[in-house]
Amino acid sequence: MRHPAANDWPLIAGLQGWESRLAGNLAGRGRFGVALYEFFRFGVKQAWACLFGGLMCALLLGTHWWYPKDAFLARYDFLTLAALGIQAALLALRMETWSEARVILMFHVVGTGMELFKTAAGSWIYPEASVLRVGGVPLFTGFMYAAVGSYLARVWRLFDFRFRAHPPLAATVLLSVLIYLNFFAHHFIADFRLILFALTAVLFARTWVYFRIWRDYRRMPLLLGFTLVALFIWFAENIGTFANAWRYPNQSGGWEWVSAAKLGSWFLLMIISYVMVSVVNRPREIDVADTPQAAGQGARNNASLIS
Repeated sequence: MRHPAANDWPLIAGLQGWESRLAGNLAGRGRFGVALYEFFRFGVKQAWACLFGGLMCALLLGTHWWYPKDAFLARYDFLTLAALGIQAALLALRMETWSEARVILMFHVVGTGMELFKTAAGSWIYPEASVLRVGGVPLFTGFMYAAVGSYLARVWRLFDFRFRAHPPLAATVLLSVLIYLNFFAHHFIADFRLILFALTAVLFARTWVYFRIWRDYRRMPLLLGFTLVALFIWFAENIGTFANAWRYPNQSGGWEWVSAAKLGSWFLLMIISYVMVSVVNRPREIDVADTPQAAGQGARNNASLIS
């Protein structure tokens, strides 16, 4: 029996009774009702997993539209303090676990290190003044990377990830190190990202991720999962640049969509992010009894929504 996530997030435990009644009502309407319920359940779980990132995006947009231009506290400094406040509140309310907080801290350090180099190299800039910064990097930026780590740690637990043909941890760690080094090294030598894409494809070509929305596990190729998450990060990056939180050289004359070429960078960053989370949540092989089966062949009941 799986450990229900509601035990870690008690604020949502009170929803279980309501959710169980909804599940029973819709499941009693046949296959369409079950599909509708799973669609609803999938959306709620994804929204819960995106909690930290969603709050950060809301802060970026809110301060862009309404933060006073002549405020004593610079907007970037407010964003840093607000992110710290959100982090503290989530821990205090037990809406985030300490294991997730450790993952977020790890991402913050790794992301800030990359930001220091990339801003010095002119890859992007932070156009507004601030006090809480290291070099040209406001401290709130580390929380943008941390939002990715928070999402991955949460979604791993909420959907109870299992895997088939997952590559060895040593191989994935080595790949992520090579990707991270290439983010720096390509400014001085050749860009090896095409080779890194090929290595990623070879390592994960046979890997399937199994995820449980409600009763049964569904599955998809893990490479497809990486691509979908990278796409949504790219959308979030467009929100950040629209909110003038940072700016690429091609946006110096005004906002425009971030180049689709950045999807490749975010895909590679997804690999680093995934491997960091997998070090904490070691990938577990799917049991034969849990593999997707035809309707009516032994589906297991699991009524709790956030579990």
